[in-house]
Amino acid sequence: MAASYTDQYLEQGTTFTNQLTLTDSYGNPYNLTAFTINSQAKKSYISSNVAFQFTATVANAVNGIVTLSLPSGTTSTIPYGNYVYDVIITDPYGAVTRVLEGQVYVSPGVTNITTAYGTDA
Repeated sequence: MAASYTDQYLEQGTTFTNQLTLTDSYGNPYNLTAFTINSQAKKSYISSNVAFQFTATVANAVNGIVTLSLPSGTTSTIPYGNYVYDVIITDPYGAVTRVLEGQVYVSPGVTNITTAYGTDA
């Protein structure tokens, strides 16, 4: 079963929260009861370094609803630009499935953002 594709848009220095419904190839929501979930972003698919990791939680297991989030303190340290990400679920028996993938565009901030790209002199 191929993973769904959805892009994410993240603004530097703000709290990021996005609630998603994970569905199978027939459009039925996954029943995520007793599943674990993980989501990471990298600069490219071949990069060995994780750029950032979303806090991924199951919001409604029966209806396949998950939440990806990052606090503003974390988003302020992410350099602006494009990244790739995916969402992986693991069932209670250890089977791993990639259910979602896409790109993350991090837009640069202006107000009180200095850690991601330095300060103007």
